[in-house]
Amino acid sequence: MKSFFKTVLAVLLALFVFFGLIFLLFAGIAGALMSTEQVQVEKKSVLVIDLSEQIMERKMDDPFAELTGEATAPDLYTTIRLIKHASADSLVKGIYIIAKDNPNGFATSQDLRRALLDFKKNGKFIVAYGDYISQKAYHVASVADKIYCHPMGMFEWQGMSVEYVFFKGLIDRLEVKPQIFYAGKYKSATEPFRETAMTPANKEQTSEWLNGIYGKMVEDVSSSRKLNKDSLRLLAQIFALDKPEKAVKAGLIDGLKYDDELRDEIRKRVNLGKQESINFIKLGKYASANNVSGAYSSNKVALVVAEGSIVYGKGSPDEVGSDDYISVLRKLRNDDGIKAVVLRINSPGGSSLASEIIWREIELIRKTGKKVVVSMGDVAASGGYYIACNADRIMAQPNTITGSIGVFSVVPDLSSFMKNKLGVTFDRVQTGPYADMPSVTRSLNSAEQQFIQQQVDQIYYDFKKRVADGRKKSVEYIDSIAQGRVWTGQKALEIGLVDELGGLEEAIGVAAKLAGIKEYKIKMYPEPKSFIEYILENYEGEFASIALDQTLNKEEIKLLKQIGDLKNEKGEIKARMPFEFKIK
Repeated sequence: MKSFFKTVLAVLLALFVFFGLIFLLFAGIAGALMSTEQVQVEKKSVLVIDLSEQIMERKMDDPFAELTGEATAPDLYTTIRLIKHASADSLVKGIYIIAKDNPNGFATSQDLRRALLDFKKNGKFIVAYGDYISQKAYHVASVADKIYCHPMGMFEWQGMSVEYVFFKGLIDRLEVKPQIFYAGKYKSATEPFRETAMTPANKEQTSEWLNGIYGKMVEDVSSSRKLNKDSLRLLAQIFALDKPEKAVKAGLIDGLKYDDELRDEIRKRVNLGKQESINFIKLGKYASANNVSGAYSSNKVALVVAEGSIVYGKGSPDEVGSDDYISVLRKLRNDDGIKAVVLRINSPGGSSLASEIIWREIELIRKTGKKVVVSMGDVAASGGYYIACNADRIMAQPNTITGSIGVFSVVPDLSSFMKNKLGVTFDRVQTGPYADMPSVTRSLNSAEQQFIQQQVDQIYYDFKKRVADGRKKSVEYIDSIAQGRVWTGQKALEIGLVDELGGLEEAIGVAAKLAGIKEYKIKMYPEPKSFIEYILENYEGEFASIALDQTLNKEEIKLLKQIGDLKNEKGEIKARMPFEFKIK
């Protein structure tokens, strides 16, 4: 009887899911039909850029936008192109930057700053305003003609810091023993599980790249606001700008205004009466009214976005799965219409095997004569650098985080935890002494430890050889700048890991030039999934993710994931940069 009820419940659940999907499908079709009305840009429009909205490297699949008809936020490349289009659009008179917070990385912010500076060259205005203005938001907003803060608001200018989280004390209490193998003096990805604080080597490299990023921000603000760099550093050092009025006096912002006063100023700039509404238009809506992917042409430049951790096999939408990218890259290799490939990397790395598989596909594309240009985003490190190293040209922003050429492996020993905390023990029968290696239910013996370390050392050598061949350097030289060390894009240029500095749009221009084409259309990959594909592939995980998001904040979810990653480790050798960190 029990099995009968189980079967009935299973059938009912299947029917519920089936009819639910059918309903969502028809609702999606109806929503898509309702949203086909062309968005019109009105005269005297002001483009709104809200810095608190995260700009993704590629437009993420959002099937629910089809239901509501809402315009989704554009990806980074489209954002840059829209700003460029608006600079020549007679209907757009200026840009209003909402400068509160900025969750975007520093390289993404650099791309955005560059686009905004180019916008001003056509004589149009940019005004920035925030009830409070964070330091990262100010970095972008400093390009504006005028920057205002709420009279009772807050202004942040205090320098940068990096904080790391260490779990060694926790796993010691749980009696979990992480058996760690790594190659590279600076390879600090395993530090949270083997140390309680940063090692001197990690502190050295972190201090260097953090000061490099901070120095670039100071340089940008100095240039935009015509302020002395040493004075800007001193203001942060002594925490002199704790109130927005002090920021006005120091010349970092132009005044204090309430929101209604700010709107009155914008009305004057676009010649509107005091009671007339301002035609604000957000980037998503502006994108709906304008096609900025390039003129129609049989020539195409493929923009392949590799964002997230690199994983073996099929990845999730926010990962770089080797199976997914093999499929994409092979398609581009065999498409005669694709004249060049721009590989946009925003990844801390991951599986060394998956990185090697993707590297091979890039090599095969180049063997067809097609040019491959890498554009590094916020992070292109470790496995992220592995898949970049054989490109025809590598470009990065000065504040890109890159390098971290090194590998590691972790095999957790859970035997004490299982026995002493849970009362669970294990026993085994095997055909040979290494049949169950690596196992998380017992300690590795010295011979097994030696085997794994040898594998790590070999893969580290192979990684260095790939880089040496791609960069036309000796393995010995690459070893001297590798060792798992993290560099900024500026420093990577100096030591030969990067060819030139520049953003995504510049990289596309370089790819077209190398391919010898002037007219081309941009095609982005991986291509977004259809509504029904998204629902069929992701509905279960999507609902679980929503439930988790409602329970915990993003930082708590990251911490849980790091602990969970240790539990799931089974000795896979990884090329990944140092563990999660947050720059403040």
